[in-house]
Amino acid sequence: MNIEQARFNMIEQQIRTWDVLDQDVLDLLMVVKREAFVPAAYAALAFVDTEIPLPCGQSMLMPKFEARMLQEASLKKHETVLEIGTGSGYMAALLSHRARHVTTIDIEADLQALAQDNLQRYGIDNVDVLLGDGARGWASAAPYDVIVISGSLPILPQEFLAQIKIGGRILCVVGDAPAMTAQVITRVSELGYDTVNLFETVIKPLRNAFTPSPFKF
Repeated sequence: MNIEQARFNMIEQQIRTWDVLDQDVLDLLMVVKREAFVPAAYAALAFVDTEIPLPCGQSMLMPKFEARMLQEASLKKHETVLEIGTGSGYMAALLSHRARHVTTIDIEADLQALAQDNLQRYGIDNVDVLLGDGARGWASAAPYDVIVISGSLPILPQEFLAQIKIGGRILCVVGDAPAMTAQVITRVSELGYDTVNLFETVIKPLRNAFTPSPFKF
């Protein structure tokens, strides 16, 4: 396989056609080598439009999904990021190139170790890979400029809203299969939030995601 041709084809045929037109994002996808974060057993799938299996029943999300979320985050170099769901560390690597610092949380020790190893081997030193349950955010380092949630949620818990700065953004997927919506939520004031629906999708639920009671009294 011609890796650079495969990477180019991924960007031009999958990602650009999914309304990812920010040239800085497209350039970054050439710089951060996705194959370095793909398990060896699935190397042939590194640039394919599909989820890639990871340990603990988790998966890397589709390249176009990651790229679109990165674009919509509109990161600036002075900003701090919280990522929930580290996986292999690839999204954290992308975020780290556009932000000052990234805190990424995974509930699985195997994935924390995998991502930490991948990021260290790649020479990325502005990411903290922590083990924990981030289903309601990670208050100890809040507030953040951007929060990226890599698993779906039935609804977004209030705790996340409190953990971003004014002007901060949350990138999330909300809803239940088969009807989930990717959203960017911007905190516009102390109590005000604007929500923009980006696209329809279906991704795996975040472990321990808050589920509202179906009963109303």
